Amino acid sequence: MIWFTSDLHLGHANILHHAKRPFDNVHRMNDWIIDAINDRVSWSDELWVLGDFAFRVTTPEVRAFRERIVCRTVYLVRGNHDAHFPPGESPFTEELAYCESLRTSEPDRRQLVLFHYPILDWNGMNTGSIHLHGHIHADRSYNERNRAHGLLRYDVGVDAHDFVPVSMANVEEFFRDVEPQGIHHRAVGDDGFLAFAPETT
Repeated sequence: MIWFTSDLHLGHANILHHAKRPFDNVHRMNDWIIDAINDRVSWSDELWVLGDFAFRVTTPEVRAFRERIVCRTVYLVRGNHDAHFPPGESPFTEELAYCESLRTSEPDRRQLVLFHYPILDWNGMNTGSIHLHGHIHADRSYNERNRAHGLLRYDVGVDAHDFVPVSMANVEEFFRDVEPQGIHHRAVGDDGFLAFAPETT
């Protein structure tokens, strides 16, 4: 099984205030997030962390956090707060800046575009490609509004998912029967949300 998460910010005490996280201290947050991963993601699964794995910690602390995750295969799509490890020294299976190599399961086989940051236009967005990202520490309403607008863009960050990872099956089900809307122009709606208007001919 393939899983996604983002913006764990392990070790970052100030994120409790900045993102209004409901933990007494950073140690409880670290334990909760890592335990939530280990409760769901198995040794043989794949876990994709779309950036900001940890922040304001040392390199050995990043390694220690990674070692506490029991999954054998953990990819990191680097975010703005991730350390850059020298070649061959990363605790992750692979580190990438961006990824388009994954697809959803049969029969849809939609392409996934993975990046730490939300993208306005991404490869294949008009033909069903799904963009997964983090960075913005959104709540659940962000993903709901995207779906309502036919915009296949999805925040996998822990703040939008009760601090647990999201499975590929979760993403597929969320966008089931949602037709992607083509892009002609962009407009900010009454709710302040950047909506995408259907193409006109």
